[in-house]
Amino acid sequence: MLLRLAYLGVTNAFAMLRLLPMSDRDKDVEILALRHQIMVLERQLGTERVRFDASDRALLAALLHRLPLDVLCKVRLLVRPDTVLRWHRNLVARRHADASRSKRPGRPRTVHSIRALVLRLAGENPGWGYRRLHGELLVLGVKVAASTV
Repeated sequence: MLLRLAYLGVTNAFAMLRLLPMSDRDKDVEILALRHQIMVLERQLGTERVRFDASDRALLAALLHRLPLDVLCKVRLLVRPDTVLRWHRNLVARRHADASRSKRPGRPRTVHSIRALVLRLAGENPGWGYRRLHGELLVLGVKVAASTV
């Protein structure tokens, strides 16, 4: 998906460069042609829904999220403006979730000094079980779960 999104970004950047030398009249004609094509697609689809890939959703959300809602409602899209805004919210939420996710999954490691103390107590007192070791650690003021011992 990331490769496809990069490809779409590059092709759209070149498409925007193509628009620079065009006059406003030419751009308006192209916009009208694209709107007409969208209407034809909607008419042909009928009640069926258009399915967008994740990269298509991300690109549309990134392009359209800056538009105010009233302008977004006037833009001719295959999806509702609320859908585009939801896609953008999901994109931002996913980005935040990825950034805040721990790099090392699973349970955090026990501190090395506690681990050494548990091993020392177990080595010096081979008759003690994990419950007794856990109790002695609590007496010493070391808070650790019994399952960790």
